[in-house]
Amino acid sequence: MEARKKEISRKVKEWLKYADDDLRVAQHAFTLSSSIPYRLIAFHAQQCAEKSLKAYLIFRDIDFPYTHDISKLIRLCGKVAQWIDKIKNAEELTPFAATARYPGIEKTVTKNASSKAVTPFRCETL
Repeated sequence: MEARKKEISRKVKEWLKYADDDLRVAQHAFTLSSSIPYRLIAFHAQQCAEKSLKAYLIFRDIDFPYTHDISKLIRLCGKVAQWIDKIKNAEELTPFAATARYPGIEKTVTKNASSKAVTPFRCETL
């Protein structure tokens, strides 16, 4: 049993490190002197939220589907988490999982939208 706990802890830490890296990249991109890629800032904010929620699900030993849908992940977390209402606005990040990355489905992401994407959900919330 102790080995299982250690493995879960290792996985959670790994997922949270990746989430933190996404948040750091998003925040750093605002410091670029020109051509700030707001769509990529929003994408990395979405990735931070997604990976953080998945880390929590791993911690609670809850299986989750392959998805980028923050709403689905929040619903899964909500079965065992009391804090879920505090991050409901993170659901707004879901469209950035794809629309910010792929040509043809891209919609313009403004400075305001990318700033808002980074602000509402911090990886340390969990």
